[in-house]
This record gives sequence, C-alpha cells and structure tokens, in this order.
Amino acid sequence: MAERLPSYGGQAVLEGVMMRGSRACAVAVRAPDQQIRIEHQELPAAYRGRLARLPFLRGLLVLWDSLSLGLRALTFSANVQSGDDRPVSPTAMALTMVASFAFAILLFFVAPAAVGVAVERWLGWATGWAHALEGAARLAILLAYLWAIGRMPEIRRVFAYHGAEHKTINAFEAGAPLTIEGIAAFPRQHTRCGTSFLLTVVVFSVILFSLLPEMSLGLRLASRVVAVPLLAALAYEYIRLTARFSARAWMKPIIAPNLALQGLTTREPDASMIEVALAAFQAMKAREDQTAPGPAA
Repeated sequence: MAERLPSYGGQAVLEGVMMRGSRACAVAVRAPDQQIRIEHQELPAAYRGRLARLPFLRGLLVLWDSLSLGLRALTFSANVQSGDDRPVSPTAMALTMVASFAFAILLFFVAPAAVGVAVERWLGWATGWAHALEGAARLAILLAYLWAIGRMPEIRRVFAYHGAEHKTINAFEAGAPLTIEGIAAFPRQHTRCGTSFLLTVVVFSVILFSLLPEMSLGLRLASRVVAVPLLAALAYEYIRLTARFSARAWMKPIIAPNLALQGLTTREPDASMIEVALAAFQAMKAREDQTAPGPAA
C-alpha cells in the first residue's frame, strides 16, 4: 500500500507564502532588497491530539488555526516590507481577528439574509423563495468581492503567490522534483484551497437555511450567525472528502466548480514567486522533520 502523504497547506501573504504542516509552519517573504526572509514556528500539540481528529470538531480547529496563523504570517510579511521588526501585541492581533471575522459574517451571512427578508415582505414571496434569493445574493456577494479585490494591483500579486503556493504543494504531492522549473509546470488550483471552502459554505448555507421554518427578522438574522460554526465544520469535512477522491473520474465534475472559482483567487506566478513558495515549503518541511517523533525503541 502506498504511503499516505501529509496534507500540507498554506496561504499567500504580502510578497510571500506561508506553508503549514502538522507540527510546524514557515513564512517566506521577498524583502525590498530582494532577499528572502524566513520565519518558522512549531505548532501546539493540541492540533495533533485526539480532539483534532474528531470529525466536525477538527474543522473548527483548522478554521481557528488558519485565522491565527494567517494573521501572524500577514503581520510578518508587512513588517518585512516596512522594515519594522517589532512584534504585534496579542491584544491587537486578537482584536484584528475578531473585527475581520465580524465583518465577514455581516457581509456574507447577515446582509444576504436581510435582502431575502426585505424582498419577501416587499413582494409577498413565500419563505422558500426568499431563502433561494438569499443564497443567490450570498453567492453574488462572494463572487463580486473576490472579483473586485482581484482588480487591485497589490492583491493581484498576493493571488499570484497563492498560485505559487498551490503549484508547490501540487508538485510535492505528485512526487515531482521540487525545482522552480518543475513546480511551474503544475496547475495553480488545488482541491483543499480556502476558496473552495468558501464556495462550499455558501452552497451548504442554501441547503441548511431552506430547511428552517419561517422566523421573525431578528431570529432569522441570528440563525445565520449561529449557523456559521456548523457550516464551517460541514464544509471542512466535504473538502476533506472530495480531496481524498479528487483523482477519481466521477469526482472531477463535483469539484469542478470549486476549482473554477480559484480562477478568481489565483494568478500565474513568475519564477521569483515560485522561489519564495519553495523556500517556505522547504523551511516548513525541515522543521517538520526535526520535530517528528523518532521510532519507538
């Protein structure tokens, strides 16, 4: 039986890439002097414990982990670009995370629900049609948001680093030589991408909310907020399952929309971007190997 490869992941940051394993993560950033700066850290054992292996709960842990590590990686990349090495306080980091999460919930969950309620009352629609409109509005907001930020030059470069991250992981999982030329030949889409996670959350929200009974405005809006952890957990398990069978012919049409959406959040990277992604991957992998438990005596 072939050895199962670890599920490495990552994230693009300002002029760089963060790569995450099960025991360590590393961030590589291209500094203004064109040198590559690298920062790595070991990950808490809690993310490898029994709770982290429980279905549905592990999705929430991964979501929190992605937010916290992503914010640290973004802070490091911003400091490298500005030349400021002062660490960000935990309080400031926590406030930023809470504010970002609250904005996302308001934009992608509360606002579409409010649109559905308004149209339902204005046109006298049945609740089921209002739920369908809410889902359509949620998808439209997501697509418009991704398209709009992708027009910004700085974000376009971040999206190119996103493509470099995917190419690097694709090359590793294919067993290809990890060289800049070898990595460049691989696609910039990946089945475990966070963009796929977002689309899955939107689709699952349409299904879940269509099953709810008619509610008052306050309860309907509150239900959208309360349902976020459940939707995140379900979406994580779905992405995990589809990634496992992504090579099967019958799975390809199922994952095609998720991969297509990544056309909005990835760009084709140049060689220098792939070099940064490779540096982050190699630094993470080296720290993973150093901290791996040895064979039992």
